[in-house]
Amino acid sequence: MTTTDDQLRAILADHKNVAVVGLSPNPDRDSNEVAAYLIANGYNVIPINPAVNEVLGLKSYPSLEAVPGPIEIVDVFRRSDNIPDIARSAVAVGAKVLWTQLDIVSEAGAEIAEIGGLQVVMDRCTLIEHRRLIGTGGS
Repeated sequence: MTTTDDQLRAILADHKNVAVVGLSPNPDRDSNEVAAYLIANGYNVIPINPAVNEVLGLKSYPSLEAVPGPIEIVDVFRRSDNIPDIARSAVAVGAKVLWTQLDIVSEAGAEIAEIGGLQVVMDRCTLIEHRRLIGTGGS
């Protein structure tokens, strides 16, 4: 499950609706920093966090299934053991990509997503990869 730079570049260039699962309202958390960066770089970030109503001034949803519009990338900041369920939800809502952040790996989750037709990126940070492959715009 190796993702090439060309594949990463295409994912980041072609998909702008990003559901961030586990997006924290705490500005000291990585999820908050990454989401703010994505927003600053033109992405439509959709917070997924059942514990809060709003993050970064955006309505937060309790689950992927609760989001009323399209989701292209499911960017995950949850433990690896949560990935299979998140992958099933990503397939159910018609997402295009399951992307897990650094140190988050689940072969079972990857298999569920791939069988469901999603591209899978694991153990990579969207902020780091965007800066490396697209540019350093935003904060």
